[in-house]
Amino acid sequence: MASPAFHPLNSPDPSQVSFGTDGLRGHVGTAITSTLALQVGFWCGQILPSDGPVLIGMDSRTSGSMLVSALAAGLTAAGREVWTLGLCPTPAVPGLIRRFGAAGGLMVSASHNPPEDNGIKVFGSDGSKLGSALQARIEAGLRGEVPSSSHGNSFGVSHQRSDLLDLYKQDLLKSVKHQRLDGVPIVLDLCWGSATACGAAVFAELGADVTVLHGEADGERINVDCGSTQLEPLRRAVLEHGAAMGFAFDGDADRMLAVDGRGRIVDGDHVLFLWGSALQDGGVLPDQRLVATVMSNLGFERAWQARGGQLDRTPVGDQHVHAAMVSSGAALGGEQSGHILSSAHGLSGDGVLTALQLATLCHGRGITLADWLDSSFEAYPQKLVNVRVPDRARRKAWADCQPLAALVQEAELSMAADGRVLVRASGTEPLLRVMVEAADPKAVDHWTQRLSEAADQHLNAA
Repeated sequence: MASPAFHPLNSPDPSQVSFGTDGLRGHVGTAITSTLALQVGFWCGQILPSDGPVLIGMDSRTSGSMLVSALAAGLTAAGREVWTLGLCPTPAVPGLIRRFGAAGGLMVSASHNPPEDNGIKVFGSDGSKLGSALQARIEAGLRGEVPSSSHGNSFGVSHQRSDLLDLYKQDLLKSVKHQRLDGVPIVLDLCWGSATACGAAVFAELGADVTVLHGEADGERINVDCGSTQLEPLRRAVLEHGAAMGFAFDGDADRMLAVDGRGRIVDGDHVLFLWGSALQDGGVLPDQRLVATVMSNLGFERAWQARGGQLDRTPVGDQHVHAAMVSSGAALGGEQSGHILSSAHGLSGDGVLTALQLATLCHGRGITLADWLDSSFEAYPQKLVNVRVPDRARRKAWADCQPLAALVQEAELSMAADGRVLVRASGTEPLLRVMVEAADPKAVDHWTQRLSEAADQHLNAA
């Protein structure tokens, strides 16, 4: 694939720059530019706590080095010390922030988006993603609405600290408490991305018989027909190699989806149910509570309630799951897409850590992932259709479109207690997501088709 053509010095209109559900993200050269990154770095330097360095990690995208350099320039212009980590999974950044008492950190990644996109995630001094109030202060700085406190005569310095990734690897190994995976055949799809920095190494160190797919850092192929957004290569490899299980990561390795030895997909809902059941059986799941999002399957919710558990739902976005877990004291939460957060492991979505937990829990019980999945819930048929709606205002205000809102109400009345509809604007892409789930698969197909066609017709009308 050829490198995308872009003009790195162009800058988007600051009034149009806003944080989505997972930071800033978009096409490099239009939505995401070096000029924007310079300004974001500067204003992060203004609003993050004054003590400690600011850490910057990146995935494998070809535009990553440019954006890291621009962020570092902005931060040092604001007088901040910068540690650049190089290629690393996103969860390495918050983990190292907490370990070293850093002022905060940034991750340059567009997660599961295609290679021509990139993004910036910002973390505070506690390792959590920056809250809306601080995000608003950065946005106000980008718009020129607040004065700078920098006097221009004190500059920071940037240090290259890729050596710190070894500490993150050691934390991954410690997370399984000396459990081993000796001889267990496991396939890993590293997606040409961040997981290539350490994913295969930690599984091999635990003794697993590892087969690696897409195992080199390649920014021109990251997420292309592989990883957690395209599971067929992993499923095929698991079956061909007779593996016990396989794990696929997204571009920055903060989420993971699995495939069992029979080729069945294990999504985030199944991970929550299985891992949550293990914690529940061990008496270490406070209030029998799990936290999930509005996207999680209704079959999961009802099966968990049948086990005596509580399921709290949040809006989409792991920062919402994080906030709900902190406020309720929940031990485990996550998203159907594979972001899993554990309070025992730092409350950061970590795909490699989740894969290690799932593999060692199975091996420690002397069962396969397929055996364990058999004890999980039966999902309701669910279908998600992405409708491209370039107009951001129309996309965000879809509920004000009377014909579409009326059709949603009609669908909900038709399915009653046996199904549900969820329509939401993506926080990271120009898409309206239309999801329907119901006990009757025909109803799912019928309503997703009608609703997606109505969204396209009414929201994209000239």
